[in-house]
Amino acid sequence: MKRSGFAVMVRLVGLVRPLAGYMVLAVTMGLAGHLCATFLTVLGGYGILRVLGFAVPLPLPALFALAAVLAVLRAVLRYGEQACNHFIAFKLLALLRDRVFRALRRLAPAKLDGRDKGDLITVITSDIELQEVFYAHTISPALIALLFSGGMAAFIGSFHPLLGVWALAAYVVVGVAVPVLTSRASGRDGLRVRGAAGELAAFVLDSLRGLPEILQYGAGAARLRDMQERTEALTRDEGCLKRTAGRNTAATQALLWFFDLGVLFLAVWLYLDGRVAFDGVLLPTLALMSSFGPVVALANLGATLQSTFAAGNRVLDLLEEAPVVEEVQGESPTEFSGAGAERVTFGYGPATILRDVTVPVPAGQTIGIVGRSGSGKSTLLKLFLRFWQADLGRVQISGRSVEQINTGDLRRMQALVTQETHLFRDTIRNNLLLAKPDATQAELEAACRKASIHDFIAALPQGYDTPVGELGDTLSGGERQRLGLARAFLHDAPFLLLDEPTSNLDSLNEAVILRALAEEHGRRTVVLVSHRASTMAVADTVYSVENGRVS
Repeated sequence: MKRSGFAVMVRLVGLVRPLAGYMVLAVTMGLAGHLCATFLTVLGGYGILRVLGFAVPLPLPALFALAAVLAVLRAVLRYGEQACNHFIAFKLLALLRDRVFRALRRLAPAKLDGRDKGDLITVITSDIELQEVFYAHTISPALIALLFSGGMAAFIGSFHPLLGVWALAAYVVVGVAVPVLTSRASGRDGLRVRGAAGELAAFVLDSLRGLPEILQYGAGAARLRDMQERTEALTRDEGCLKRTAGRNTAATQALLWFFDLGVLFLAVWLYLDGRVAFDGVLLPTLALMSSFGPVVALANLGATLQSTFAAGNRVLDLLEEAPVVEEVQGESPTEFSGAGAERVTFGYGPATILRDVTVPVPAGQTIGIVGRSGSGKSTLLKLFLRFWQADLGRVQISGRSVEQINTGDLRRMQALVTQETHLFRDTIRNNLLLAKPDATQAELEAACRKASIHDFIAALPQGYDTPVGELGDTLSGGERQRLGLARAFLHDAPFLLLDEPTSNLDSLNEAVILRALAEEHGRRTVVLVSHRASTMAVADTVYSVENGRVS
């Protein structure tokens, strides 16, 4: 969704509410710190007046002592302001990450199918990290600049109203007009840079995962060339932002000289016209020259905020994306007593996958589903799991539509095993405990025996505490699949959904697993998808899915 920078800013500012007290403290210390820094110079002006014989409120020793106090206070207040700002920033980044992970959980699995994982990683990491610029270096500095500019314009205007108006104009031009114009000059460069960075991250991740195939087929040079082209395109886009930032800095410095000289000439003119005394020339000029710090900080953010808001826009897109199916809560509990699909029609977008499909699944029976690849077998399992929602017809469990069953009950009653088992970079034990965190060692071993994997694990040097590597890459495809089956057996759900559970297994291990499924007959309900005729031997009823229809 395309949002304006202002709309993104408003949404991001709304997250600060829980930490409003810290924000007030940061603004207070920042304002006081900048006043200390500016009035160090102003005190120097009073010292010059004292030396020249003009009447000033304090003697020179007192002016020096006060300057020393202000210098120490400036350091302490600056540290306190930065500490508060970064505390707020890091707390809010943690909050954002928590919300993003909750959003990913809500969107999974339907809305994440086909999404570039590298792009998602970029959102979770660098896009969220960029918000630190906004929370630590934008919100409180903007409030400080507003309050500080008003106070300094009043102080300078106390010598003559025209001087106050000139100072206020200087603050508005440097602190508001410059960053706004810079932001507009950047156009959508920031959004383009963040999008390109996400695409490059996805490409690199894809290349790393496919490195064996790249080496096998000698595609390294072409892949590297493509990566180089993407990198150069990203560099060009970033160069546009850098050039805009450079022009912004140059314009800001030129304006500072203009307003500094302008206040001097204006004060001298007023002095020659007899409308201000000599102190009305020296002190306003020194005050304005030393007071641009807060507004210059805002001016320098003009181009930086383009990337920050573009990253924030991507984060908000993820947070606001609507899931395909909403979680169900608050319904009466459901116990499993059979399932079925009744005249179900479903498609991914305009492509219809299932048409008027009816498959009864009586409790305690094993139902087999066969058919060619792409015929809709796996899709039917996803509808039972309510990963997707049927367009027409009804998917029911225990006589209730899955749309009326608490999502927690649905997950408790079901276990899914697919051809590809995801293993986390952890031990075998912890990967299995995902299915039942409080499982005993005896339960782990019983589940692994059913999946014909216990003897393999026991032979490993560290047994169940053996690490499996990233994505389980230290194990073979068959070993990973058997661990997936062991997870399902450990979960001990009454409704077991198996999608090609023996595709990576040899005939011996397949026979062991089929025997385990046969032993579960009557106690567990199974929907079994497979191409293998040998696998279908354990099924009570076999349905064939062809062209989206069941026969």
